Amino acid sequence: MILLRHRIAALLLLALAAASPRPAPGADKPNIVLILADDMGFSDLSSYGSEIDTPNLDRLAANGLRYTQFYNVGRCAPTRASLLTGLYNHHAGVGHMVEDFGLPGYRGRLNPEAVTIGEALRPAGYRTIAVGKWHVGSPRGSWPLDRGFDRFYGSPQGDLHYFRMFGGRSLVLGDQVIEPGEDWFSTEAYTEQAIGFIREAQANSKPFFCYLAYYAPHYPLQARPQDIERHLGRYRQGWGPTGAARHRRQVERGVVESRWGSSPPDPRLVPDWATVDQEEMDRRMAVYAAQVEEMDRGVGRVVSLLEESGAIDNTLILFLSDNGGDSAGGPLGFRRSDRGDATAPIGSPDSYASFGAAWAHVANTPFRGYKGETYEGGVATPLIVHWPAGISERGGLRRQVGHVIDLLPTLLDAAGAAYPAERNGKPTLPLDGRSLVPTFQNRLMEREPLFWEHMGARAVRDGRWKLVSRPKGDWELYDLDSDRAESKDLAPERSELVRKLSSVYDAWAARTGVEPWQKVQPIFDKLREAQP
Repeated sequence: MILLRHRIAALLLLALAAASPRPAPGADKPNIVLILADDMGFSDLSSYGSEIDTPNLDRLAANGLRYTQFYNVGRCAPTRASLLTGLYNHHAGVGHMVEDFGLPGYRGRLNPEAVTIGEALRPAGYRTIAVGKWHVGSPRGSWPLDRGFDRFYGSPQGDLHYFRMFGGRSLVLGDQVIEPGEDWFSTEAYTEQAIGFIREAQANSKPFFCYLAYYAPHYPLQARPQDIERHLGRYRQGWGPTGAARHRRQVERGVVESRWGSSPPDPRLVPDWATVDQEEMDRRMAVYAAQVEEMDRGVGRVVSLLEESGAIDNTLILFLSDNGGDSAGGPLGFRRSDRGDATAPIGSPDSYASFGAAWAHVANTPFRGYKGETYEGGVATPLIVHWPAGISERGGLRRQVGHVIDLLPTLLDAAGAAYPAERNGKPTLPLDGRSLVPTFQNRLMEREPLFWEHMGARAVRDGRWKLVSRPKGDWELYDLDSDRAESKDLAPERSELVRKLSSVYDAWAARTGVEPWQKVQPIFDKLREAQP
């Protein structure tokens, strides 16, 4: 009965908001819509080289900016922690995922000294909205309404089925658990609820910040049948020709340099197309493409609302992904029976499958590596920025280097809002990021080195130089100006530079709470063993 009342309340909220007048926001404070994709590779949008049709995001890119050297943290929860706080993820308390390791940088939730975008923008008069995947604090007390958001609809925990929840996951409206409806589909439901919350803010003549964190195109491969059908057969040529065509378009569209080449596939992870079940692999990629297309359609609906209400010109829209394509399941992906029916058609509500490392290599074209790694394929993301009132150029490319730690200071700068000096009476942590607003007018932006660490995978980028290693591996050095595909390791011939950059990395790690993986891994293993 309680759950039914919450479902009715949600429907009433949408109905009332839809019927309310929707005045344009005041010109002094822009609305802000921050859209995050999940596990989408650098090349998965048409404007970044893909064959997948993404007309709505392409239109934002054509009337805004595309960034070619923007970075996430390489995995879902850590990226979200940095995006929301302007801090490196260990600094924010999410050094690994959402488990509590009992170490300051590995609490599995945002720490008390970190300020979220919601907490920073609400005092400036913004209605703050979060929709979709939260994943920076699963226990109550760490949910969005506890961290500066007025409205929330989504899952506080991590992954889920697209058509329903599975054990340990919940759908939440505000701070109350509700049940999905019979025809519930996450991508569509998140879009609908974001639209309802935005209309509510407009009815109250308040500028709004909407954080719309889609689950798509994260596994499991699940999509509407009609969307899958449109893509079947499109990938029968295999991953080699598909990736090569993407790379050609990327060069033509200016998002990569031809001199970098494209990272060659690892034969251990990308088998010969002639040796695989081509019909099944075509289907896996077709479902993935359908998931990206469904997300793009949702973005289009949000944009249409902003256009119809007269709010589009003074709305700052940003779109990016939380990490690169995922190699989960090995070369050809998994098809699991513990979370789904292994005999159900891939893409259907009862299936639970991934698209595998071979297709993920295509998603990350032209870069090396995958989700969870600190090579470019793991941490490079598209970034589209659209704001007609604040950006004069249309269809521009931005090559300035940026990182998700820059998003909070960028949004505060655009909104004319101050970063709080205190949270709950205690001093806040100083921001690690910096505003990207000067780059909107294509100004140069000198910056300090950028850093990454996840499960022992490490990296530091200082200008053109990137030092990177696998867990327990030696440092490798790449010149990203000439070799962003990371194909020629210069560490043996530039040992002094390796020492210098590794020292800079060590100082950063000590400052932000990064622990050596050999210290953290036993805790990680023990927690995994304790799980049912």
